[in-house]
Amino acid sequence: MRTRSDIRKGSMSNETPPKDDAQAPDPSSSRRPRMAMTRKLPDPNDYADQLLGEWSEYAFDEERAPLMKGDWRAKAFGVGKDHPLDLEIGTGNGYHFAHLAKKNADRSVLGIEIKYKPLIQSIKRAVVGGAKNARILRYDAGHLHDLFADGELNNVYIHHPDPWPKKRQWKHRLIQAEFLVLLHRLMRPGTYVDFKTDSADYFEWSIERFHQSPFKVTRETRHLHQSEWAGENFVTHFEKIFLAKGQPIHYARLERL
Repeated sequence: MRTRSDIRKGSMSNETPPKDDAQAPDPSSSRRPRMAMTRKLPDPNDYADQLLGEWSEYAFDEERAPLMKGDWRAKAFGVGKDHPLDLEIGTGNGYHFAHLAKKNADRSVLGIEIKYKPLIQSIKRAVVGGAKNARILRYDAGHLHDLFADGELNNVYIHHPDPWPKKRQWKHRLIQAEFLVLLHRLMRPGTYVDFKTDSADYFEWSIERFHQSPFKVTRETRHLHQSEWAGENFVTHFEKIFLAKGQPIHYARLERL
């Protein structure tokens, strides 16, 4: 089962972002990606071996992935520059990732995950389920600038990221001012970010930053399953756990105009 600690994400400052993308500080100045190199692991587990071996056609390790920057469509999917390329940040066990790929066969779907087991589970679930348009990579999600060129991405999905609930941990939260400026720059006009979390505190933190970001917030609810968007929502495995406890799911959509 996926836990919140499965996805260790960005560490940026909490200042209000500038409206002009060109003024955004380079997130790489904040910290280095926090991850071990798979090929240097002294005792790799089966999932690490699969990343470099039998699933390497569909899964990219942290050394191969940056080499694809600007060329994911052509090199990973064999499609043209105008073909939609969507990204799920933190695929967990991959139920939504597989659903997204199979439901949208006319789009390329890329996932990013840092833990070996959920990474392999996600791509297996998609490919074995019949999706030919799914690929996954292993990387620190706080460093998307290492992986994608400006305007390379279409829609982005961020579901139940680690809320890092203690104040001293807030610097590790993925949703930060600079991250949103960066994400806006990496996406194409007319696309969107879908964000879900079970943490009310993290949602309030995030929604404040969403409204200060270059994105336009077009959906916002603190109880997704009682909202007008409930019918189109895919209930993730992680989401079911909290729904069973009667805990509401918070949701927002950010449009990249």
